[in-house]
Amino acid sequence: MPDPAFWQPEFWRLRLPGLSIAAMIAVTAQFLSEHYGAPVMLMAILLGISLHFLSEEGRTVPGVNFAARAVLRLGVALLGLRISLGMFLSLGAELLWLIVAAVAATIGFGLILGRLFGQGKAFGMLTGGAVAICGASAALAIAAVLPRREGGERELVFTVVGVTVLSTVAMILYPILAQMLGLDPRETGVFLGATIHDVAQVVGAGFSVSDETGEVATLVKLIRVTMLAPVVLLLALVLRARGTSADARPPLVPGFVLGFLFLGALNSAQLVPAWALDVAQTVSRWALLTAIAAVGMKTSIPRLLQVGGPAISVLIAETIFLAALIAVGLMVL
Repeated sequence: MPDPAFWQPEFWRLRLPGLSIAAMIAVTAQFLSEHYGAPVMLMAILLGISLHFLSEEGRTVPGVNFAARAVLRLGVALLGLRISLGMFLSLGAELLWLIVAAVAATIGFGLILGRLFGQGKAFGMLTGGAVAICGASAALAIAAVLPRREGGERELVFTVVGVTVLSTVAMILYPILAQMLGLDPRETGVFLGATIHDVAQVVGAGFSVSDETGEVATLVKLIRVTMLAPVVLLLALVLRARGTSADARPPLVPGFVLGFLFLGALNSAQLVPAWALDVAQTVSRWALLTAIAAVGMKTSIPRLLQVGGPAISVLIAETIFLAALIAVGLMVL
């Protein structure tokens, strides 16, 4: 439930300056993406980092914090309208099990690597979930329920930047790799949708091969997005049982996860008109862009550079692991 003060003018007066700056960064990032082809999430976070000083003191601090948490959760919840039960039924049981197993295995692999490379289980969960599910959106959602810790925001920014860069590289290389593996158009769509981190890059890679490949890739990717809710829910339950969470007294199920599931159920029942789906998708996109801009504003470059080589190795290894697992799975099936 929102803070009772949420409905008071004073609540918004305090948050409007910082929220407005984060929204302006989001608009600028979108402009750069549309006119120069730059990844929009990457632009938003880099522009945010350049304005880090605005999150340290002054009138903008409450709004930046609000955007980084509340606006983020709104954007994630609205992603529920992009999934439906029909998506699962159209793909077939074998491929569904492959996708689910790959998501679980990649997250598990990330947890193991996080400990082996001295980065901690929280970092392994953050990067593993981002790679396994849906890139920057998954990183933001997982970070929302992870316990607050020193360097947590720095790790989130690193993960968002890392998966965005790797997604762009994969968008170029994976169609070539699929051809080398001898995959047909449908199998190529499954491979691209199950391995590339961000939705935009999946669409770009899929439709660069063929319309059929693009449609299958998009479908598989949205099924991976569906995995976001159960993963975040399970993580929240585990953290709650251990008494460690992003909130002092966390609810049994985070509200934005309930919203995601509820909206997914509405969409499955075809109770949401097309115009409302379009509006929700637009609001979700801008909310996530604004949130990631705010997260960038809360991160300083010197602290970001402290992440180091081991963290980069973890993210790359998770990406390679997921691609190898899906390629082998497709060949076996």
